[in-house]
Amino acid sequence: MKANTKYIIGAVVVLIGIAVILTSSLQNNLVFFITPSEFARDQEKLGNRTIRLGGVVEPGSVKFNRDTIEVSFKISDGTTVLPISHKGTPPDLFREGMGVTVQGRLENGVFKGEELLVRHSEEYKAPKPGEKLDYRRIVAAIKDSQ
Repeated sequence: MKANTKYIIGAVVVLIGIAVILTSSLQNNLVFFITPSEFARDQEKLGNRTIRLGGVVEPGSVKFNRDTIEVSFKISDGTTVLPISHKGTPPDLFREGMGVTVQGRLENGVFKGEELLVRHSEEYKAPKPGEKLDYRRIVAAIKDSQ
């Protein structure tokens, strides 16, 4: 074998090794974005993995405990409703009917949020009087922005 061939084979082996390490590292650290319906359907498959859950805050479900600085609420994608608990002060724009993304994991039947993000647009469009929120459209917009 020529010296150049040995170097090429060595470089290919090193590159394959680096690719394998990077791929396995990325797979272990990926955080998925899913809707409450997808979460309920695939709950066993997801296990205790950290995920991003996106949906709309259910009206009348927000409760803030000032003593423990914990907010609890429910999110929905129009089909499935999940209880959420987040330790910490919610963002200023957080309110009922707002699209949110919560990063965390399921513990004892409640999704414990580690990070709470509020979805908002650069352009404001006031709802027309009597207009109802379209949960599926809001969830789709959240998913498209990720």
